[in-house]
Amino acid sequence: MEHGQDSKFEESFLPMTSIGNGVGLAVLPDVYCYTDQIVNLVLVGNPNETSDFVLIDTGMPKSADEIKKIAKERFGEQARPNAIVLTHGHFDHVGSIAVLLEEWDIPVFAHELEIPFLTGKEDYPPGDPGVDNGLVAKMSTRFPNHGIDIHTHIQPLPKDGTVPYMDSWKWIHTPGHTPGHISLFRERDGMLIAGDAFVTVKQESLYKVMTQTQEISGPPKYFTTDWNAAYESVKKVEELKPQVAITGHGLPMSGAELAENLRLLVEQFDEIAKPKSGKYVN
Repeated sequence: MEHGQDSKFEESFLPMTSIGNGVGLAVLPDVYCYTDQIVNLVLVGNPNETSDFVLIDTGMPKSADEIKKIAKERFGEQARPNAIVLTHGHFDHVGSIAVLLEEWDIPVFAHELEIPFLTGKEDYPPGDPGVDNGLVAKMSTRFPNHGIDIHTHIQPLPKDGTVPYMDSWKWIHTPGHTPGHISLFRERDGMLIAGDAFVTVKQESLYKVMTQTQEISGPPKYFTTDWNAAYESVKKVEELKPQVAITGHGLPMSGAELAENLRLLVEQFDEIAKPKSGKYVN
């Protein structure tokens, strides 16, 4: 594993946080959402039935000790996930993965189109501050956009849509925010882990991020590079008719509120989600 890439994350770490920082919520008995500063990660596994679990995304840089602590509190002192599944490879979703893998010698799964960014072969396009007047958008040029190298652990997700170590779950390709972005869905209870396919906070606004003001939004504008694909991905997840959704940023949403907001997001995508200007808009 390349540690130099991880050190770049440490050097460019941004001390943004929200009132939800450090808060965990058992959305379902086997689905636990934890907010790490401004981003959500998910532990999938029922601690009342098993010590087996899977970690979805790995949060911000410098959060490895915090993530291990949460895992131990939920699954016991020897807690170690069977695997890590990544919705995508942006810095706030893989920030602690290299440090975690130093202790956890486990497989990491991602879409095959995301693997170049997770093996040090490609960097993501830089953030675009022109998409919104919000302070987070204006700061986005400072966000790390380099790829990382975890080639000794990364594997492509199975082509049949199954998710290793996660029975009953399917992965769904939801590109736009990144080429290999995925969401995870369990049909039996309508549970959706959406990553950044859409979010439930206006991620471009520092005030709304800090206060976790809940509102439906598309993928974070400053890092989204294919808006046609992003729209198709929102339509795809809306068609699943999820009952509960955990997004990469913002509070979980469920029931009629989720259904109505997703419907509005599809119908008014250009007004709600797509920036009026920016270098990736066209």
